[in-house]
Amino acid sequence: MPAIHPSDPVLRLHSVTRSFREGDQLRSVLRDAELSVERGEFVALLGPSGSGKSTLLNLVSGIDHPDAGRIEVAGVPLHDLSEKERTLFRRDRIGFVFQFYNLIPTLTVLENLLLPLELKGAVQSGDRDRARGLLARVGLGDRAGAWPDRLSGGEQQRIAVARALVHRPELVLADEPTGNLDEETGARILDLLDDLLRDSGTTLLCVTHSREVAARMDRILTLKEGRVHAVPRADFMEVGGLAGDRR
Repeated sequence: MPAIHPSDPVLRLHSVTRSFREGDQLRSVLRDAELSVERGEFVALLGPSGSGKSTLLNLVSGIDHPDAGRIEVAGVPLHDLSEKERTLFRRDRIGFVFQFYNLIPTLTVLENLLLPLELKGAVQSGDRDRARGLLARVGLGDRAGAWPDRLSGGEQQRIAVARALVHRPELVLADEPTGNLDEETGARILDLLDDLLRDSGTTLLCVTHSREVAARMDRILTLKEGRVHAVPRADFMEVGGLAGDRR
């Protein structure tokens, strides 16, 4: 698959439409949605429940397929790929950080971290060195052999952040990455994301209901009536967030 040129957007959506059938009704979730995200940019995506945020993430990751329109991630047109090709692309070039960590309880911390690399093939000694280096950077270098249930929620999320980066993705998708954490721990996770992703030039698209999370992004967007709209930072900070947000 092609490598993205440094000057090209990491993510492009052009006239993307997605609808779902609910009984006899067809509900349009995205309607000719447009979006462009630059390399290294941190973007927050907000909107009330049911506005289409999860649908958009599923489309960007290749889990779902649009009814119409074009989606490019890291220079690759996802709409032209087969389901198997999208799965391989997602495995190799996209990282994920979820609200509920999704660590495998029967694997140690290090084994969880190495899992994205094992899915790509044999793990090399350099891969293990990188994984251990990431563990050290997230402050858990001494917990490589621990089981996930022996870690706090904040520690598990730190492992999830490291796992999202271990295979050097061009794009990280975060879905409420601090939603299951207290305010202080959530702030530490945001510091960690900022430190690790900006150092590597990785792009972040973050779905959130948190005003604090959105305020730390480079750009703030909202989904409304199936389309992506820019939110001026000054307006967002002045009114204390968007209508329909949860604190």
